[in-house]
Amino acid sequence: MNIACRFPGGKSKALTLSYDDGRIEDRKMVEIINRYGIKATFHINSGLLDKEGFIRSDEVKDLFDGHEISLHTLNHPFLTNIPTEQIIREVQDDRRNLEALAGYPIKGMSYPFGVYNDKIVDIFKTLGIVYSRTVHSTGTFDLPGDFLRLNPTIHHKQDLLKKTDDFLAINNDRVLHLFYVWGHSFEFEYDNNWDLLEDFCKKVGGKEQVWFATNIEIYRYLKALESLDFSEDTSLVYNPSCLDISLCVGDKIVEVGPGQLVNIF
Repeated sequence: MNIACRFPGGKSKALTLSYDDGRIEDRKMVEIINRYGIKATFHINSGLLDKEGFIRSDEVKDLFDGHEISLHTLNHPFLTNIPTEQIIREVQDDRRNLEALAGYPIKGMSYPFGVYNDKIVDIFKTLGIVYSRTVHSTGTFDLPGDFLRLNPTIHHKQDLLKKTDDFLAINNDRVLHLFYVWGHSFEFEYDNNWDLLEDFCKKVGGKEQVWFATNIEIYRYLKALESLDFSEDTSLVYNPSCLDISLCVGDKIVEVGPGQLVNIF
């Protein structure tokens, strides 16, 4: 019998947004996406908080409630142009500051200016960073191959509405599909096109076949899928993770709870 992995609730599609810098325009963005039940990850430079044009440190926790607060370094430097010791400080200080504001562990990032190299990736591994987003749009809905070189589908300026239609039109539920959109909220203000974000949310918001998740939620779920232990004949599956996992077995959805051993046939 065929077995296929699914996102939570038996869904085969997931959507996540990834927005950088912690600018004041995040306030309007959050207000819009909240109305449609869409989740985002906001990558913040804590060294720029409370400065002109940036959000206040005392609003971070409440503003991004229900979304993910993530790292973007302390001061937004070109990481390839500074000493290793400074790279470490930029990441660790940002993490320490934001964790104090958020009240939970922060394990993800996006690269400032999209700049990185193999050395930086190796440093991030030692610092406990589990994913970091690039600016290299793939144009596809494929799952990430390397979370520390996490490539998005598109920037929101890259024909967002057409790509949304393509995503929603996918009719292959034997494969998991991820639509990953990135950008900066201030671009909507500069380009005077908040209606683009609103139209996007109207198109995709509330769609039953889509799991709306943050970057870290997607990372953790996919890692939990990888951790499943199957018997040789795949009739039994054990879920060692703390997450509920969905599988499609034949034509039915089977839920495997945390710590459960399930006979799926």
